[in-house]
Amino acid sequence: MIRLGLAALLGMWPAAVLAAEGGREALGSQLLSFIDSAAYLIGSALAWLIGLVLPGSVNPSLVKPLGYLGLITLLLLLFNLLEAARKLIWLLVVVGWVLMIARILLEAFHR
Repeated sequence: MIRLGLAALLGMWPAAVLAAEGGREALGSQLLSFIDSAAYLIGSALAWLIGLVLPGSVNPSLVKPLGYLGLITLLLLLFNLLEAARKLIWLLVVVGWVLMIARILLEAFHR
């Protein structure tokens, strides 16, 4: 408990705090527990949404698999958004260089 308070006081990252408290095994266990809880929460939300359209159609045993599928889908969407953002940034960089070169050439030939 003292290590946890000292680490929080020093502003260390939560991973460092967890590693100081229980080692890598505890950190891995807590990470897997977090992923499992997130999958259950997402699965519950998806089952509720499906239940709004088709009442009583989702078996409670399908909540976790539905959650894991939803979690993987969210990760896929996130990676696609990052790829789209990367393409947009490249487009802005290219347009910026073209405009910068055009301005330099205009100033050079204006004299």
